[in-house]
Amino acid sequence: MAVTLEQAQRVGYTLLKGLLRFSFMVANNLVAIPSYILYLIILQPLRLLDSKRFWYIEGVLFKWLLAMVASWGWWAGYTVVEWGDDVKVVSEDEAMMLVNHQATGDVCTLMMCLQDKGTVVRQMMWLMDHIFKYTNFGIVSLIHGDFFIKQGKAHRDQQLVLLKEHLDKHYRSRDRKWIVLFPEGGFLRKRRETSQAFAKKNNLPFLTHVTLPRLGATQVILKSLVAQQENGTPAGGDAMVAESKSKGLQWVIDTTIAYPNEEPIDIQTWILGYRRPTVTHVHYRIFPIKDVPAQPDALTDWLYQRFIEKEDLLSHFYKTGAFPPLQGQAKAISREMTLNNLWLIVIQSLAFLSGVMWYYILQYFYHCLF
Repeated sequence: MAVTLEQAQRVGYTLLKGLLRFSFMVANNLVAIPSYILYLIILQPLRLLDSKRFWYIEGVLFKWLLAMVASWGWWAGYTVVEWGDDVKVVSEDEAMMLVNHQATGDVCTLMMCLQDKGTVVRQMMWLMDHIFKYTNFGIVSLIHGDFFIKQGKAHRDQQLVLLKEHLDKHYRSRDRKWIVLFPEGGFLRKRRETSQAFAKKNNLPFLTHVTLPRLGATQVILKSLVAQQENGTPAGGDAMVAESKSKGLQWVIDTTIAYPNEEPIDIQTWILGYRRPTVTHVHYRIFPIKDVPAQPDALTDWLYQRFIEKEDLLSHFYKTGAFPPLQGQAKAISREMTLNNLWLIVIQSLAFLSGVMWYYILQYFYHCLF
């Protein structure tokens, strides 16, 4: 089939745009990530004198870095529409997000849609596959205190012990509030067949849009972060209020990400921007921690039920283009998430100015020493 001039121009434009965007991302990383590291190096005395203030500053820098990643997608026309409960209401409480996992773009989507949720981004901890440790952002996540988990039966028990130790050491000492977890333990396309075979063997529902979640990390997080009352039951509130006197994990936020036409966005698309502008849809449902069972069997059933509900949500979305209304609602309510372009430009400008500043500072010290 002959290629028309219009098609050739479109391909050429896409390639040129991808090249320019890639060059910008490389430059962005080369100035922003070293600047983040160098700022924290010179602030080490503050860490010894006032640890809480040090981690506050680190959190602000971390949020800015995530805003830069969000801007890559935002300026390519990749936006987010939110459905279900309004998570801003619990943004100052401790919460665990349970998210379905389809592609690398899921993380970028969360980086974008959580930017306007108060202090969440700077006070959150991520649980992610250990392979992310070796990406350009790995060093930032290591410093921030995220946890990299190895998948597979051979590592499972050891990883859960390490996760418990990590939470005990870093979660409260760094004033973390939210923790993000992908309980499926891998991408949908990689785990679907195995999950369906397990479901068939154990007489569980046959899922196509999600896979059956794994219990281990969720159970460790609940045991480590949920405050216990004297009678041993979880301490949690009934109402979703912004301020809570209760300590410990207060909420579980069941988060479902849906992509139009079941076509997930990957990190390559996010960076290069070769896909047409796309709206990703994110559905939230908030559960008080008191409604989450502690016993392993009951927790397994509860967690399975959440992903069965995700299956129904996604089936409805792929058929209708919208999520169903919450219980008690006559019509589903959606909210378009927005980012402030001026704010993004200011952050990007600060990153490049910081890069230039550190370059001359390091040059000065190099010449003084050598």
